[in-house]
Amino acid sequence: MRTTPRKRLARAKFALPSLVTLLSIACGFGSIVISVDNAPIGDPDDYRLAAILLVLAGVFDALDGFVARATNTQSAFGVQLDSIADVMNFGCAPGLLLYCYGFAQMSVSHPTLVRMGGLACFVFVACGALRLARFNISVGRTDPRYFVGMPITAGAACVASVVVAWPEPLTTMAQGFLLMALMIGVGALMVSTLRFPSSKQPKNKLLFVLLAVCVLLLIWLRTRFFVLFFLLYIGATLLLNLAWRGGWRGIAPPKVYDEQA
Repeated sequence: MRTTPRKRLARAKFALPSLVTLLSIACGFGSIVISVDNAPIGDPDDYRLAAILLVLAGVFDALDGFVARATNTQSAFGVQLDSIADVMNFGCAPGLLLYCYGFAQMSVSHPTLVRMGGLACFVFVACGALRLARFNISVGRTDPRYFVGMPITAGAACVASVVVAWPEPLTTMAQGFLLMALMIGVGALMVSTLRFPSSKQPKNKLLFVLLAVCVLLLIWLRTRFFVLFFLLYIGATLLLNLAWRGGWRGIAPPKVYDEQA
């Protein structure tokens, strides 16, 4: 039986979200290649480029869902492909980037520190994988206004923001220990049960005001803005969760659909 042009068009339409996901994977893979190639050299511009590619991977990650909804082509295959892409783009790629950026230049002078740094970066990758697995089995069982634990995309952007702000590779033990604390701390936030606000919050004037403030800060601080943004994002989330536990209800807490979620 011959395939009609309409059927071919329908098949091509279903391939669109997967193609966008593959573009995201290409960005993540490009970041990995640049990180590995630059490890013995330590060129700050290349480390910053690898970090920017992770940001671009996040843009495509958000875009594939938008394309799928806009064309009504959501599928189980697309969900699985997207989850696999997230492990590589926002788990393995930033873990490797931060390992090369933070410890490759210290391999001779501080070999033990380098091994410890590798372990800390693995903790980040492992926590990201666990975070994704929990998310996949919790869909529809948690309040969509909040994520349970820090999203892996935000975790990857958080650690990559350090490279964007300070692209010079680390050279001292103190810097190495701070980077290890960052990787383990962000990993712990991803597997925690803290509620992080999602983009599905009700839209109001305050949100647009905050967006305008962020744009002004970005113009002023440039690459340092992203570090400040994530410090405020994590700090505000921690305070919000503490306030809920203390009984404050100025912002509605998440609804509980399943205690195991």
